[in-house]
Amino acid sequence: MSEFPQILGVYSLYLESEVGTGGTADKHANVTYWYARQLSDDDFEVQPLNAHHVPSGVRSVMQRMDFLRQYTPEPTYYRIHTVPALESLARKIDEGEQAFADGDFDTAEAQFIKALMIDDKNIDANYGLGEVYSETKEFNKLKKVLNTLLGLAEAFTYEHRQKFNRFGISLRKNGHYDESIRYYKKSLEIVDDDENVHFNLARVYFEKGQNDHCISCLEAALNLNPEFVEAQRFLKYCQKRLN
Repeated sequence: MSEFPQILGVYSLYLESEVGTGGTADKHANVTYWYARQLSDDDFEVQPLNAHHVPSGVRSVMQRMDFLRQYTPEPTYYRIHTVPALESLARKIDEGEQAFADGDFDTAEAQFIKALMIDDKNIDANYGLGEVYSETKEFNKLKKVLNTLLGLAEAFTYEHRQKFNRFGISLRKNGHYDESIRYYKKSLEIVDDDENVHFNLARVYFEKGQNDHCISCLEAALNLNPEFVEAQRFLKYCQKRLN
């Protein structure tokens, strides 16, 4: 059996509504386009396309029969509009990440902004831009990107865990402690059983000199994973330091 999720392409949703009343009533057809993925044998996910033909916005999951009954495949639309737009988006993100790795923050910023012009909710582009502003210490711009990420629950899911961790480390290392605390607390609202998030939050509190909060976070991490060696050592150090 094939692995899930599987990209199905673009599907249209046709909805008919009645406008007006009585003798002036008239039917109005509305067609919208959606990006579809199959998550399992029975679960299908749809996400609306934005004006640039790329998936953006809230994802919805439905059962197989509901999906097949309501949505119609649009392979030509997908090939002509969405595939080129997604390729352009991915290319800009890749170029931004390469520029960031090379220390060329101006080019990285420009490429991530271009990506966000195609999809302003793109998580990879927002993380990339956030890292740029964290490194360059452009606080107001960083705060704006952080607020965007805090509004995207998907940014804190396992799928984006690598970039989630990298951005959190960047915030702490560059001294953005309050922003880092907001960031990790938001993550814990969505996924509260990740001992690494508790541990990383503890490190931020330690940097701020808030030892009681630091110890509480380490204890929470160890409650989730008693074999967490780094947390054990850090907790012993903090307790010894307090005593």
